[in-house]
Parts: sequence; structure tokens; C-alpha cells
Amino acid sequence: MSAAHENPSVEAPVHAVVFDVGRVLVEWDMRLLFAKLIPEPERLDWFCATVVTEEWHFEHDAGRDLTELVAERKAAYPGNDALIDAYATRFLETIPGNVAGSHEIVRELAARDVPLFAITNFASPFWREYRATEPLFDLFGDIVVSGDEKLVKPDRRIFDLAARRFGHEPGAMLFIDDNAANIASARELGWQVHHFLGSEGLRADLTARGLVKA
Repeated sequence: MSAAHENPSVEAPVHAVVFDVGRVLVEWDMRLLFAKLIPEPERLDWFCATVVTEEWHFEHDAGRDLTELVAERKAAYPGNDALIDAYATRFLETIPGNVAGSHEIVRELAARDVPLFAITNFASPFWREYRATEPLFDLFGDIVVSGDEKLVKPDRRIFDLAARRFGHEPGAMLFIDDNAANIASARELGWQVHHFLGSEGLRADLTARGLVKA
């Protein structure tokens, strides 16, 4: 059986659905921003692999101060100040649009009165900036943001915090994420899980669970 479709027939009913945000509900690619600013392909590859990397960005998701991170990076890679500043000021340009089909699923779940929540690894200032542009999240009862909590998936503590905040037992919630490590952590804590590989697979799983119609 595909990892994208856990077997709902042997699991408890789902009382709430919990989404990841990046690459489940919204596309995200930092390279899109820097491709506008660095015309040379080899330098672009170097910059995205060495200077502004996803691993470095993850520190911001975990709650490290943006000003501090930017200053450290400028000191480590002199001559790239304007590009590193762009990371801090043009983050929305790393989000090209929504993941196809996912927003429709969220709206269908909301229309069927399924409680909706989210756990996202997202830096606090970037989340506030993005959240202001996306009314879909008005449908969510609560959203745990890593940068606010200074906890990041797959750390079990963020899942424990979310369960307390959301008011449902882990076994009564379906957690949806594209990251295998996050899925494994949630599963170990007793959550029902769906490893997201695309909206078609998610719809099939939710349909099998009786949460949406085919």
C-alpha cells in the first residue's frame, strides 16, 4: 500500500483534520526569488546551495531572530548583502501559488463542518505577512506556527502542544504533511496520518474515510 494512503478501515473515526501549510496548501521555492536577482546559472546554484539555503531558513522557522540571522549571514558571505536582504524583505516572492486541488479540499471539509487545524514550520514575521494575504485560513480553528512557539516539526513537543491546543486526542485527528520525518513523528505519537504526495491521493484517502465525497 502506498505511504500516501494509510489504511483508514482499521483506524478510529477522524474528528479533526490537521494540515501542514508549505507544499501541502501552498507552493514554496526560495530559488524563485533569487532567480530574479542572479542571472548567472552557476552563481544562482551556488547561492541557493550555500548562502540562503533551506537548512539556514529552518533556523528562522525555529524562532531565531531574523535580524540576527541576516547579520550573521552577511558576515559569513561578504559581498552578498543585497541578496541576503532580499530574503528578509521579499519572502512572498518565494510563494508562487497554491498547491493544485488542496484549497478545494479544505473548503469541502469546512462545508461538511469538519474541524480544521494546521501545524506549520513557518517563521513568525513571514507567517504574519503571508497570512494577511490568504483568507483560506479563516476556516481553521487554530494554527500552531513554529516560529511563534520556537518548536519545529518533527519535534514531538510541537505535536503535543498542538493536541492540547486543538482539544482532540491525537488518535482522533488526521495529520497531513509532505515531509516523511514529520509523518513518522506524528504516527509515533498516535496521530492518524497522511503522507501528502498530491491532492488526488489526499482526496482518495479522505473519501475512503468518509470525510469528503469522491
